[in-house]
This record gives sequence, structure tokens and C-alpha cells, in this order.
Amino acid sequence: MKLIAESSSTRTEWAVVEGDSVIKRVFTEGINPFFQTRREISRSVRLNLPEEFFRKKFDCVHYYGAGCTSANKKGIVEASLVAQFKTPIEVESDLLAAARGLFIHEPGIACILGTGSNSCFYNGKEIEKNVRSGGYILGDEGSGAALGKLFLSDVLKGLAPQDLTELFYDTFRIEPSDAMESVYSRPFPNRFLATISFFLSEHLENEYVNNLLVFNLKNFFERNIKQYNYHTYPIRLMGSTAVLHQVLIQEIAKEYGAEVDQIVDSPMTGLVQYHSEV
Repeated sequence: MKLIAESSSTRTEWAVVEGDSVIKRVFTEGINPFFQTRREISRSVRLNLPEEFFRKKFDCVHYYGAGCTSANKKGIVEASLVAQFKTPIEVESDLLAAARGLFIHEPGIACILGTGSNSCFYNGKEIEKNVRSGGYILGDEGSGAALGKLFLSDVLKGLAPQDLTELFYDTFRIEPSDAMESVYSRPFPNRFLATISFFLSEHLENEYVNNLLVFNLKNFFERNIKQYNYHTYPIRLMGSTAVLHQVLIQEIAKEYGAEVDQIVDSPMTGLVQYHSEV
């Protein structure tokens, strides 16, 4: 029996797996070692997962997560999980989860478009090339956080449409100073910015919003996809932003002569298959 977990900064999906079958699936809050200490991660896992998870004897816990990009960050998560499950832990990045979940053992370009964004060329065994994400400040093009950042910047500078600005402040019940506080001082600023993108998704008929979304998604193709051999290999995407805007993504892909043949919310189905075969 194995436990497979796949986590973004917003949501973690846990699947108890026997062979190639999922016995139980649970969703909890997101985990990211860039924003949480080892103790905070342990607390989150312990308080949010059902008690039965800690009574089971797993052969291994396969954890894939946002922020797990270095040995140091992986070590933080591994120490947190070992303390809770008392079993061997394998910690890998959310990008490897996307690659394995989307392509199993086939080569292709795997992408994440959710709260954050990332991409890689996966050769069927390992990640061969990765255009560094840059995070929500220096990168994450195409993501919910990047879209939220573009809009919030326009709002604060008085460049967004007045009616949309007023509706934003009324919906979120915040002032400009609160917005700045959420980005620069409070936990998970990327999560806050991504919630703004969901607000914008309700106003796609607005020309300003549509143009902002197109710019954000094309920015992802320009700064990430074009650095791979995208005319040769299929592109597959996972994440809430990818699913929400999949029609527009397909249209933009065609403009670039790229083939996007799969868009899913989660890589878990593919991960279950992958770990049943290795």
C-alpha cells in the first residue's frame, strides 16, 4: 500500500493506492516549503488529514510538491512527513509529478498552469530540460498568480477600468493598503494573487480582462514553451488555470503551431499508473 501526494501552494491531493487502484482520496490545503517551516508543514498535515491515514502502514509515501526544487527544501518536507508517517518518504517536485502524470513513460513537454507555473521537457524517464519558473515575483507567466499580479498592479496605479476596480475592492472588502499587506507581509502572497484571477474569470466578457488574460498566456508561450522543441513533441498541461482557460490556450497554441493534446486539473491518475508500473 502506497500514499501518493501531489501539492500546489493552494491544494494537496492525497491518494491511498493499492496496486493500480485508489482506495481513498482526500484533499487538504496546499503546502510550500518556501512559505512554511518544517513545524508548520507537520501541523498542517496532522490537522487536515483523517486520523486513519496515520494508523495505516504504507510501504512508501511518494510526495510531489510546489517549492520542492532543492535538496534543502525537499529535506524540510521530508522531515515533516517522516515525523507523521514513520515510513520511507520520497519527495520530488510538482513539475516531476506533472511530467510523470501527464506522460508516464513517453516524451513530451509537461506544463503546470495553476497558482504558479512551470514547464519542462520530459524524455520519458526524467526531466531533461527545465526553463526555470522564477516564482510569483520573477516568473510564473500564465499562472493565476501572474494574472492577479498584472491586474492588481493596474488597480493600484489607476490603470484598470474604474467599474472593475470598484467591484474588486467591494468583492474582496479591502483597501489598497490591505492589498499591499497581503502581497508583502502576509503568508502565501501567491495564493492571494491567484484568488484575484478567479475574480477576473467571472468577467471575461470585459475587453480589458480578456486582453490581460491573452497577454498572460502568450507570455507563458513566449518565455517558456518556445525554449523547447515544441514543434516536435506534444504539450500537455495540468492545473486549475489551464482547465479554466483551456479553450483560449488551444487557440493560442495553434497560433504558435504547437499541439496541446491534453489538459487536466490533476496529474494523480497518471501518477497512480506510473507508480503501479515501477
